[in-house]
Amino acid sequence: MAGGAAERRRGARQKIALPFDEHPADAPPGPDSASGAPAVAGALAAPRWRVALVHDWLTGMRGGEKVLEVLCELWPQAELFTLVHVPGMASPTIEGRPVHRSIIQYLPLATRYYRQMLPFFPFAIEQFDLDRFDLVISTSHCAAKAALAPGRARHLCYCHTPMRYGWDQFDAYFGPERMGRLGSTALRWVMAPIARWDRATAARVDRFLANSRYVAQRIHRYYNRVSSVVYPPVDTGFFHLDRSERGTYFLVVSALVPYKRIETAIEACRLVNVPLRIAGDGPELERLAAIADGSVTFVGPQSADQIRDLYRGAIALLLPGEEDFGIAPVEAQACGRPVVALGRGGALETVIDEVTGILVSEDSVQSFADALVRVQRQPFEPGVLRTHALAFSRERFRQEMARQVDDLMSAPRDASRW
Repeated sequence: MAGGAAERRRGARQKIALPFDEHPADAPPGPDSASGAPAVAGALAAPRWRVALVHDWLTGMRGGEKVLEVLCELWPQAELFTLVHVPGMASPTIEGRPVHRSIIQYLPLATRYYRQMLPFFPFAIEQFDLDRFDLVISTSHCAAKAALAPGRARHLCYCHTPMRYGWDQFDAYFGPERMGRLGSTALRWVMAPIARWDRATAARVDRFLANSRYVAQRIHRYYNRVSSVVYPPVDTGFFHLDRSERGTYFLVVSALVPYKRIETAIEACRLVNVPLRIAGDGPELERLAAIADGSVTFVGPQSADQIRDLYRGAIALLLPGEEDFGIAPVEAQACGRPVVALGRGGALETVIDEVTGILVSEDSVQSFADALVRVQRQPFEPGVLRTHALAFSRERFRQEMARQVDDLMSAPRDASRW
């Protein structure tokens, strides 16, 4: 049994031959810090460049914002540009930046219905004046990577994923079962030019960084660009072990959006008759609440302290959708809790099957329910789970980002684009 676990660990860390350059941080991670003081060996000891950070929107504190938060720590003098900003919804580190908002901000009800204003995003993102900056760092899953950097500047894009609803996940967001046949057909006509724009504007980026090998494949498929993998930062100093006894409920920590497939978690927990708590908010809340029974509790958006307590009290974290990376599974493992995840996408890089969780091979409610039964019966060693999570620490992310930026800024112009 121990030998089999060791083989799974080795297999989980094997590299996959892909058409991009990967720079995983294999060195043991240093101690994490939630204070924001970057512990990067001299690379960014003083301001060296005028830096602009471009982010899609600031309406909450999810995985993309946790990446942005560390970038704000690394470049404390940077200015922040975003399509829409709801003040107070991000961390103090982010809120302390000078924030430049797009024209979307000033449209009626924009802070609530900004997603419906997608057709205006291409125009809005191109209006930012970045002429005074030497380095533009975009953190993008939608439009941020299309920001127009001046010709003398370098543009590094940390890509969470190419625009999902413009490419392979259109049906999950806008399929006939959600929008009706007529509405879905109309939206295909709307999305087609946006997808062409998304592909064309990839040429504005000097260097792509992907948040997982899975996303690097997507960048190559849709943008025909190579990228390096730099895994997102997880605050393993804040998320840590506190209790060893098994929890009493399953947990979902997620934005409530279609591709997360949270209905699968709801139905699977109903089948095995175990309580489920769902932390997060989003446009799917009303639909999900309508199919949930009394064993499902929607706890809404939670503070970091509350999320940590939820992890510690859970049997396991559930990840029923195909994730690009997924910070929540690593946070749960840092707290000593296993993960039950669909065995696709980023979960293949964050969860070691039968060692730090269970990977479900078939995308069905019954298969997921069977995995919930298994995870309750199988012992998982919290220390092993936490050790695995440490490979995704904030300190490792700082070091990788500093190295990538130094390399980009020192490279000859012709060598900077790959």
